[in-house]
Amino acid sequence: MNSSANGKTAMKAVSVVVLMGSLAWASVPFYDWFCRTTGFGGVTQEAAVASDTVLEKTIKVRFDASIDRGMEWQFKPVERELELRIGETGLAFYEAYNPSNRPIAGTASYNVAPYDAGAFFTKIACFCFERQVLQPGERVQMPVTFYINPEIVTDRDAKFTKVITLSYTFYETDLDQESAALTKAKTAQVN
Repeated sequence: MNSSANGKTAMKAVSVVVLMGSLAWASVPFYDWFCRTTGFGGVTQEAAVASDTVLEKTIKVRFDASIDRGMEWQFKPVERELELRIGETGLAFYEAYNPSNRPIAGTASYNVAPYDAGAFFTKIACFCFERQVLQPGERVQMPVTFYINPEIVTDRDAKFTKVITLSYTFYETDLDQESAALTKAKTAQVN
């Protein structure tokens, strides 16, 4: 093989690496857009305020947590299950811990099951799709405020739902320069 062929092969390999890195970087925002556009993954609704209607009928909400392969955080729901009246505002916490010796940034995506119930799971406040930075040894609790829209009881398919599962998966994201500078400043204050 001549050096020209080796150069072309090297350029193709670098192009594949750059393409794969770009796709990995864009996967969380793309997944968010895809779910909102198609309704895939039990996309939830968002509201600024609580429901003005609360029914006597109750529903269980289960909480699940996972991390992407290779991410060094520990991540779990504080409570595994909550039973509340349909329309009642619920508050759940997830806990994240960074046992490593370096700052790590992460972004969470979510999923609601069964999918039919996703349209009735209404989030008032959530940490999903917001970059979180944990310092070495830092442990935080992240709240999710939500309610189940009372219209679920009249939906042809979702009205039979007894349990809804809210799952979050954290993916490691890059620390940008602003975050790196903030991290350096916080570390300097501690020392």
